[in-house]
Amino acid sequence: MAKQKKAPRPKAETPKGFRDYFGAEVRERAEMLAQIAGVYHRYGFDALESSAVETVEALGKFLPDVDRPNEGVFAWQEFDENDRGDWLALRYDLTAPLARVYAQHRNDLPTPYRRYAMGPVWRNEKPGPGRFRQFYQCDADTVGTASMAADAEICAMLSDCLETVGIPRGDYVVRVNNRKVLNGVLEAMGLGEDQDRDAVLRTIDKFDKVGEAGVRELLTTGRKDASGAFIDGVGLRAEQADPVVAFLTSKGADAAETLANLRAAVGDSAIGAEGIAELEEIAALLDAQGYGPDRIEIDPSVVRGLGYYTGPVFEAELTFEILDDKGRKRQFGSVAGGGRYDDLVARFTGQTVPAVGVSIGVDRLLAALREKGRIGGAEQGPVVVTVMDRDRMADYQAMVGELRAAGIRAEVYLGNPKNFGNQMKYADRRGSPVAVIEGGDEKARGVVQIKDLVLGARIAENATLDEWKERPSQYEVPRGDLVAKVREIIESYS
Repeated sequence: MAKQKKAPRPKAETPKGFRDYFGAEVRERAEMLAQIAGVYHRYGFDALESSAVETVEALGKFLPDVDRPNEGVFAWQEFDENDRGDWLALRYDLTAPLARVYAQHRNDLPTPYRRYAMGPVWRNEKPGPGRFRQFYQCDADTVGTASMAADAEICAMLSDCLETVGIPRGDYVVRVNNRKVLNGVLEAMGLGEDQDRDAVLRTIDKFDKVGEAGVRELLTTGRKDASGAFIDGVGLRAEQADPVVAFLTSKGADAAETLANLRAAVGDSAIGAEGIAELEEIAALLDAQGYGPDRIEIDPSVVRGLGYYTGPVFEAELTFEILDDKGRKRQFGSVAGGGRYDDLVARFTGQTVPAVGVSIGVDRLLAALREKGRIGGAEQGPVVVTVMDRDRMADYQAMVGELRAAGIRAEVYLGNPKNFGNQMKYADRRGSPVAVIEGGDEKARGVVQIKDLVLGARIAENATLDEWKERPSQYEVPRGDLVAKVREIIESYS
């Protein structure tokens, strides 16, 4: 009989576009989410935790950067007993589920409904450096009011969130624009029916990469890119491109000058004038709350995602410099964005429901704080109670019980206790500040040995013999003083 082949072992590897998070990374994210949630809650928003799975129909066609939802989501078909198959998908953001929740429960929810939500989202797109298929979002939205006070409040709250998590004033700016102003610019251009508005929008979105001259070339006759390849232009006349360039370069020394320049860019367009009036109102409301241009400013160059929104849009950008992979200086860039989207709930209800919200990229914010050295240092591990006699495990568990009751992180060594050196190596790998030792002799005398592992490591690296004598790294204390001495050592390094 032929020998049965063994099934191959599965590869122990993370799927492409995903990653694992350990200890400090998970803790840092949890702390940041708690800080942001505290700001959201202070502003009167309520928590919502919706399903991670939605129907593809409910997700709709609002996924940025792709033409069809199926191309950008992880979807599968689920059949019932009649072989009818519904397509389900992992959520790609937290906004589409909110639209479904509001439409489903609107009779039981207050109007306006103010909610915040935090959690992972999934996008089935090509991964790249720092770009994963699963990442965290942290959203806050107000549904059911068209008041510009809601938009101004979101901007103020975003500013407060950045400062709360450790981005100081001067290291960020929240930039505000309005889709209606862009619509006014498109009207002022006098585009014919045969001219592609989407091509114009895509060109506008390249402003931060190619600049004023590049946008003008791409709107008209075309240009050569950095590689020398020629990119065809949209084919507009030079005078048609003028309103777009005026719009993109209209930022002035202050909000008043910027708004005046925008009025010139939109000409006689009624929708453009409406957008400018909304920006004026937002600026006045923010000024009344003390949020000046050092934190929030009107900036027409914010064009990213304009196709998704129906009114004001905003983006939080970190302004400090970092070094890229090639050692070149660059600004860190955007960590949050949002705006007004008045058409999303209408997909379910048939009625327009005004809404505005913001989404903070938590992973991007964490990366920024690590770049600035504000988080990411060596994490302190637990106190390790060593095991000198495995028959006295109850004594050692009593010690960690006392330490934990006092709020001190602690654990008993649970490996093979025969080799004491291995216990010390374990404590070192754990980043433990203190090791507790109680052998039979210490037990008989009612004392414990407490080893300061932080000081011991420093002495081993570069201390002199005199420094060793001045401050010992191991103490013998009465058993009843265990907690007090451990706390004293840990607090000395806080």
